[in-house]
Amino acid sequence: MKLTTASKITVVRILLIPVVLVLMYLDFAGHMYWALAVFIIASLSDFADGYIARHYNQVSNFGKFMDPLADKLLVISVMLVFLDWGYMPAWAAIIVVARELAVTGLRLVAVEGGKVIAAAWSGKIKTASTMVGFCIMMLPVPEAVTAACWIVVVLTTVYSGVEYFIKNSEVFR
Repeated sequence: MKLTTASKITVVRILLIPVVLVLMYLDFAGHMYWALAVFIIASLSDFADGYIARHYNQVSNFGKFMDPLADKLLVISVMLVFLDWGYMPAWAAIIVVARELAVTGLRLVAVEGGKVIAAAWSGKIKTASTMVGFCIMMLPVPEAVTAACWIVVVLTTVYSGVEYFIKNSEVFR
């Protein structure tokens, strides 16, 4: 199988995940800024591969599967580090993971019925707010700012998840 440029970017994003995690856990001056820089590159690659896939007609089954998986792996991996460090409560992480699994399940059921569920704007806002929130949480900010970030992540996650199910409820009929 020959990978498209968009798919290669997705693969690079997956390969950057352990780099972010190692940098987060290493203990040297500025390690979190390096982790943040790699996380930003990985996050921006999500927008780049999507743009390239659509603009240059490189949409592929590999990309349709791996792109959302790469996003989920990046977010969940960094979120687990935040849990380990006590930056966010476990119940908040459970909500984020549950929404991801539920929406993925909804999409699978829809595909079986011949329907493709495109990403909604609320999902894009959720992704962007999660990426920005996690970037802020990697910085030396007060606990209140960290709390505000994970609260925004949870709220946008819940909103977008509810919207996906309401707008696509006919999938279960």
